[in-house]
Amino acid sequence: MILVGGGSRSGKSRYALELARQRGVRPAFLATAQAFDDEMTERIRKHREERGDGFVTLEEPFELANALRAQRECDVIVVDCLTLWVSNLMLSDREIPANELIAAARESAATVIFVSNEVGCGIVPENPLARRFRDLAGALNQRVAAAADEVYWMAFGIPLKVK
Repeated sequence: MILVGGGSRSGKSRYALELARQRGVRPAFLATAQAFDDEMTERIRKHREERGDGFVTLEEPFELANALRAQRECDVIVVDCLTLWVSNLMLSDREIPANELIAAARESAATVIFVSNEVGCGIVPENPLARRFRDLAGALNQRVAAAADEVYWMAFGIPLKVK
């Protein structure tokens, strides 16, 4: 299990894809994004184009643990991203099943590479929803990092190995 974290536009997804290509021959991309508007639809299209045809693309905005358990044909799975997953769950009034997700990643025969945004380097958000998001995402990031075999911090497109 690997965690690639960093700020927005730091190169997290690009590096996770690079790791996946290095570590597997049958890669999958498990996307948590939902296309609610034209801008997000375009972002998703660009991400697919960036990945190319070599990745099996799976889309699951809520049940990540189940999606990991169901995937048996790929030897590496990029989960992009945990912060969107937290947002999806929050906005649908669901709990964050961190233990279940970590267990599913650990049980997987595939290498699981999680991508997540670092949410603790900015200012304290001014509204309760944003503060709750920051707290939940930060707690999830810490738990996944503690369980991960490797952790990378992306800064200006450069990966720094933390663990």
